[in-house]
Amino acid sequence: MNYKAWIEAARPRTLPLAFSSALMGSFAAMNLGAFSLRIFLLALLTTLFLQILSNFANDYGDSASGLDLKNRVGPARAVQSGAISPAAMKKAILLTSLSSLFFGLWLIFEGFGYQIQLLTVFFLLLGLGAIAAAINYTVGDHPYGYIGLGDFFVFVFFGPVGVAGTFFLHTHRLPANILWPSFTIGMLSMAVLNVNNMRDAQSDAQADKKTIPVRLGFRKAKIYHTMLILFALASLTVYVLSFTTGYLRILPLTFALPWFILHLLRVWKTSEAARLDPELKKVALGTFFTTLLCGLAIAFP
Repeated sequence: MNYKAWIEAARPRTLPLAFSSALMGSFAAMNLGAFSLRIFLLALLTTLFLQILSNFANDYGDSASGLDLKNRVGPARAVQSGAISPAAMKKAILLTSLSSLFFGLWLIFEGFGYQIQLLTVFFLLLGLGAIAAAINYTVGDHPYGYIGLGDFFVFVFFGPVGVAGTFFLHTHRLPANILWPSFTIGMLSMAVLNVNNMRDAQSDAQADKKTIPVRLGFRKAKIYHTMLILFALASLTVYVLSFTTGYLRILPLTFALPWFILHLLRVWKTSEAARLDPELKKVALGTFFTTLLCGLAIAFP
């Protein structure tokens, strides 16, 4: 087995961003004095397998559709390059789907005390929706990632579903202020996808993949990207200053504000889309470290 190819296909650099939703939801619950270690760990495991599932499905879908061009700017796809066979990738998609379902069910039942309620069914439907969304981004007859809907689904599942859903499983509460950290993670996740799509805009246009940057053009995509980052920072500011306590609550802001403003300056100075590739990792890691600093501020008020 080509372990290196499988590790690359899983795209480890996307995992810190994926973990940010479960982490932020858990930290927000801790801020209200409600935290379950089991729910925290199960949320991380569920997120881990959902993200790997999404990456495997994306690799397979782009290649199976014939739209994954050899002149694409980003990292080579495992199936398209021949490192992993389509049949092997289909089996991996099935395995990670079942793993996501297993840990997701465990998480839901743990959150509801192993009792069947109407909300239990609702969360189960959300979980099945997350699995379907992970697969159908580039797989199927009408993959939504090819028509510019990827941003919407990323916001929904990384933001309100990921953050507020995790928070609710800890607390069984859903106060309005949980929307602020949900918006923060959701918008920053959209920004990661937008950097990826700006980088790939030329090859995506040739492949008839109508992502947001393909539809808007490079300059307007930068404006859209700026709005995502600034709204995320505004939401983060409202949350940490209005709904957390202690001197350490400024930590997320003292890191996030300069980190993401410098990122925006680099994006605006970049005239060649291919040179945006390093910024993808910077936004993902910036989101992850901002989330960890929120947790530190909450844990040690």
